[in-house]
Amino acid sequence: MKISITAPAKINLSLDALYKREDGYHEVEMVMTTIDLADRLFLERLDEDKIVLDVKAHFIPEDRRNLIYQAALLLKNRFNINMGVRITIDKHIPVSAGLAGGSSDAAAALKGLNIIWELGLSIEEIAEISSEIGSDIAFCVYGGTALATGRGEKISALPNMPGCWIVLAKPSISVSTPTIYKELQVDNVEHPNTEKMVESIKNGDLDGIFASTGNVLESVTLEKNPQVKRIKDRMLAFGAEAALMSGSGPTVFALIKQYSRAKRVYNGLRGFCEEVYMVRPWSESENDTIN
Repeated sequence: MKISITAPAKINLSLDALYKREDGYHEVEMVMTTIDLADRLFLERLDEDKIVLDVKAHFIPEDRRNLIYQAALLLKNRFNINMGVRITIDKHIPVSAGLAGGSSDAAAALKGLNIIWELGLSIEEIAEISSEIGSDIAFCVYGGTALATGRGEKISALPNMPGCWIVLAKPSISVSTPTIYKELQVDNVEHPNTEKMVESIKNGDLDGIFASTGNVLESVTLEKNPQVKRIKDRMLAFGAEAALMSGSGPTVFALIKQYSRAKRVYNGLRGFCEEVYMVRPWSESENDTIN
């Protein structure tokens, strides 16, 4: 059996950290949505009991350091699977960008392996298992738009993001998520209005969404990396209705109603930043396939 499955990137429309928990993680409230910038995974069931990764991208491990490998190993051990899998990844989401590329790939792998190894797991069971690998993966299992709480693993589905244009720009730097959270001072930052964001999404109120964006991690990342702030300022100067860093960065995204204005923002950033994308909220128009 061979299947292909899509792994879309996500952006954080709002990201709030409320306090540091006893387990060392932060209690978070995040509103996230998937976008139509996506990787594609191709899975082939093998008779031989081994996990083979073929990552068609530089700087991505093909061993136990990869979340996809960890996802496959977790399922093999939990359900005593004695067959193998070859997973080929066609990579389009920038690496270490705050767009959950690795988490989305792991989520897609879990969903794909559930099919080719005939495990019969529900989407809820897959999401629960995924939290053993990473906090972001549960959201990626569900996709769409959702409120994530706890460590990020508790997912409450929301209506789809209203139609708009999204321009992404990733500077050529890397950001350490644990370091950013470690330096975050939750008592000394402006917290986004998560309730207002959720209400705006439920009402399909694009202007309300624009007005409610916020990310407490900007207080650390933008201070440590001025080029990230320059990208955000540039987006707003070119006419974006809202601009925000996704996750711990360094990618910044602009939300824009009109195509012509989005194109202006996109063109204005291309000479300033190597990796620039113009996308839409995820529509699930690209179907997964099974052969």
